[in-house]
Amino acid sequence: MAPEDLSVILPRVVIVSRRCVRKNKFVDFVGEYHLDLIVSYGAVPVIVPRVSGVHMLLDSFEPIHGVLLCEGEDIDPSLYAGDSDSPGLSPDEVEEIRRLHSSDTAIDREKDTIEMRLAKLCLERNIPYLGICRGSQVLNVACGGTLYQDVEREVARGCAPGKRVVHMNYDDYDGHRHPVTILEKTPLHDWFEEEEIMVNSYHHQGVKRLAQRFVPMAYAPDGLIEGFYDPDAYNPDEGKFIMGLQFHPERMRKPGSEQFDHPGCPSAYREFVKAVIAYQKRVNGHIGEVPQPPKLNVEMEKKRKVIVRSFSLAKDLYNAGKSSPNPSKESELEPGAEFLESNTALSRQQETRLKQMGATVRNSGSYIERLRLNEDREKMARKVLGKMTLEQLSDLMSFYRMMERICSEVVEWKLQELVGNDPSSEAQG
Repeated sequence: MAPEDLSVILPRVVIVSRRCVRKNKFVDFVGEYHLDLIVSYGAVPVIVPRVSGVHMLLDSFEPIHGVLLCEGEDIDPSLYAGDSDSPGLSPDEVEEIRRLHSSDTAIDREKDTIEMRLAKLCLERNIPYLGICRGSQVLNVACGGTLYQDVEREVARGCAPGKRVVHMNYDDYDGHRHPVTILEKTPLHDWFEEEEIMVNSYHHQGVKRLAQRFVPMAYAPDGLIEGFYDPDAYNPDEGKFIMGLQFHPERMRKPGSEQFDHPGCPSAYREFVKAVIAYQKRVNGHIGEVPQPPKLNVEMEKKRKVIVRSFSLAKDLYNAGKSSPNPSKESELEPGAEFLESNTALSRQQETRLKQMGATVRNSGSYIERLRLNEDREKMARKVLGKMTLEQLSDLMSFYRMMERICSEVVEWKLQELVGNDPSSEAQG
């Protein structure tokens, strides 16, 4: 797609579907309230179907300007439970939990993989993220937090009778409410402007250990965290939004009406979409831009030509299969070798151009030996990677893409700084 086409695309919010069985067939769906709110505030929901193998195709859903993760089954405990976070549940208790919450305790590893990768993508690229219910749990686990596998048994058993909370009511899905206390100087407090509100919730798991990067925004009377966010990644006007809400603000509506219980109920979606729009504008602002090479003064331009000549000679020697140059040409190779040894930072475009000229060689005699070493390293790397799982490989790819982007930005900055600090360059300006 051409860059000019991207500028007219409405901001895209990726949402992963939930799977259920209908007439002996799987059906994927997303709650209508989520979709309505995203559209009403100016973004387009893009549904990622919970289909086997989709976690390997997430690049196909680009551009991604925001991610909203919401309902679903329990997250696989192996993704967060460790020795220090043992749930302390007996086998009989686990079996009883499965019986009581049969619609939620069936682990969906494909959905887990899809959503974990999307959450990590948002964290790596600062893409706006809103997690509702399960989506908040995914965010916490993706950042190293843990969960209670069953709130009723792990939290309520230690609470005083007056502090116990019913977090799930199968008989009153939409109408069920319980109180939460909102902390001051948080986005939730800005939206609701109250210290305590009644919220709708539908979950039997919840945050146990909150990941270090997050700050709580609300608590239930039993101490369970009902909302959290990353204060360092929250500024909707600048396209920053990383937040998790355990309760369902989209379902907090008056009986028989579409009117919200409180004016602050849709605010999470409004501010999220505001961040999505700002993020899209920021990203699109870089699309189609052609980086301008720094202007060199006369002396630096002469040095550049000498170095290019040195690289060109090295390339010719390599292509001719010669191990050493003509003695009269040796002095012309020295500027290129010195340049490479100085570790001068290059932009991606400059590096690509130099590689095309054979500029990665320090001299023609050592180039073949370097090729052999690279081949050995490549064989070793292939052997190690061949033992890794698809999920591990995908995570590794995401990591190196992030490092490539960071390195490219730092290299460009250093090169600009190098040119900007050159006295003769300032004199020419």
